[in-house]
Amino acid sequence: MSSADDERRGRRAGGSGAGRVAAGRVTALVTSVMDLHVRIALQEVDHEKRRLISGGLLLGGGLTFLMMATVLGQLALVLWLHMGLGWGWIKAVLAVVAGDLVLAGLFLRIGGQLMKGPYLPQTTAGLSKTTRALLGR
Repeated sequence: MSSADDERRGRRAGGSGAGRVAAGRVTALVTSVMDLHVRIALQEVDHEKRRLISGGLLLGGGLTFLMMATVLGQLALVLWLHMGLGWGWIKAVLAVVAGDLVLAGLFLRIGGQLMKGPYLPQTTAGLSKTTRALLGR
């Protein structure tokens, strides 16, 4: 057999060896980059997990005290509206409930806006840089 026959058989069997080596290198590079990003993300998650657990416990305690103070404040407001201003019980309670609904809507709207955004900035930045480098932009 001649080298021309070997070359034809190589093309039919899957292309040239150089193409397969280049594809293997690109695959290895992409795998390596993705492994790096996964490691960074796991580090960020570990750090964020500790912070979120501590913050959640403190927020839970704070919200418990805030709820107790709010209930007592609303009770005092209803009593003041009834006894101090001479309003009926139903009118006083409905006024407090209307105020609560307005405040709840305002808080939910502002809180929803604050919750938007990226949670893992290092990972997002790294993936953006890698994508730009691989695409040549």
